[in-house]
Amino acid sequence: MASAEVSFPPGPRLPALVQTMAFIVAPARFMRWCRERYGDIVTLGTAFDQRFVMVFTPELVKEVFRASPERLRAGEANALLGPALGQRSVLLLDGAEHLRQRKLLLPPFHGQRMLEYASVMLEATDRVVDTWPVGEEFPLMPAMQELTLEVIMRAVFGVEAGERQVELKRRVRAMIQPLSRRLGILVLAFSGGRMGDRGAMARFVKNREQLDELIYAEIARRRSASDLAERTDILSMLLQARDEAGEPMTDGELRDELVTLLVAGHETTATGLAWAFDLVLRDPRVLAAVRAGATDEYVDAVVKEALRIRPVIPGVGRVVRGGPFEIGGYRVPDGVEINPSIATIHTRGDVYADASRFLPERFLGPDAPDTYTWIPFGGGTRRCLGASFATFEMRVVLRRVLERAALRPASRRPDRPERRGITIVPKRGVRVVLERPPAAA
Repeated sequence: MASAEVSFPPGPRLPALVQTMAFIVAPARFMRWCRERYGDIVTLGTAFDQRFVMVFTPELVKEVFRASPERLRAGEANALLGPALGQRSVLLLDGAEHLRQRKLLLPPFHGQRMLEYASVMLEATDRVVDTWPVGEEFPLMPAMQELTLEVIMRAVFGVEAGERQVELKRRVRAMIQPLSRRLGILVLAFSGGRMGDRGAMARFVKNREQLDELIYAEIARRRSASDLAERTDILSMLLQARDEAGEPMTDGELRDELVTLLVAGHETTATGLAWAFDLVLRDPRVLAAVRAGATDEYVDAVVKEALRIRPVIPGVGRVVRGGPFEIGGYRVPDGVEINPSIATIHTRGDVYADASRFLPERFLGPDAPDTYTWIPFGGGTRRCLGASFATFEMRVVLRRVLERAALRPASRRPDRPERRGITIVPKRGVRVVLERPPAAA
């Protein structure tokens, strides 16, 4: 390919190591500086990707999300998740294979199906709330992780409380814990899958194999269950799903999709919930409205506004294939990744008036944000399959906790964002105080 055929947007000439540290330590500030200095499309380079392009405007995001999936490949951009999720995960596939897996996975996340999981979410919330100490400071983030993991165990795996659920939870935590540390995923990317040293990678592989052992056992047990056709958990529905050729998912495909749902639907939803509480508990007006029995539409707007101000994932990626891709007046070459910056777009003053304020009402009027200005779950044909499940769970949990628990922030200042792996989490875990025993469920 001749050099004249491609052109890169402008960008900082800082060393890759400096840009890498900026992404880890102060990503929002660094992105804001890049946009102010270089414009709405910028070329960057870090230790884990020597040259990639970031876009900061909804118009360019629309070009990315509406492009042919053969030209801009999301699966390839997610390749660093392969050691944990597996190569047959819907997140890592492109083209016809991705479309097949997506169609097989979509039915369990239909709106009516999700309503059946509400009781599971309420029971899990009540169990967690009943363990909170009265009058003592504690972090909400671990509680939300415990809650969302139980929901996954029951709604996705269909495993009720008992020894099997306890052991499955233990093995899930053991595998994902290294990845959810501040540098977890990045260390995996930097080291080419070695996790920094042989011992760490060996432990990761062992933990993954132990989790796989239980998952495959659960698949086999469920496949032979006499009530398989009547069950409503996602694993049971996936076992019965067939593609257009009448073929079922293989055990390997099931394993990869189940782990994907575990990782994507557990940590990210827990983080979103923790951020939502950090925002709501500091806003008397919104807090009073939810506690007074606000409509589902209002609580949904609260969740959406929380995900706008504190998106869990700061950006999404697409790898260019099939020749240079024209965007923003530039021709980005084959093999280069294009990344819409979720966090930057969500805080643009020309998109969101008074963007730093927590205003759920933004999502209630006729001019509510669209699918190119509010993108916490990505967009286009690669929009997160579990987006509706996650926002539904956040609504249920947020409402239930505030109905039962008189929580207050433990400090005056909001929690600070910190990058851990591929997510942006509250640095101190959103520390709160329960002022009195919870109301009866």
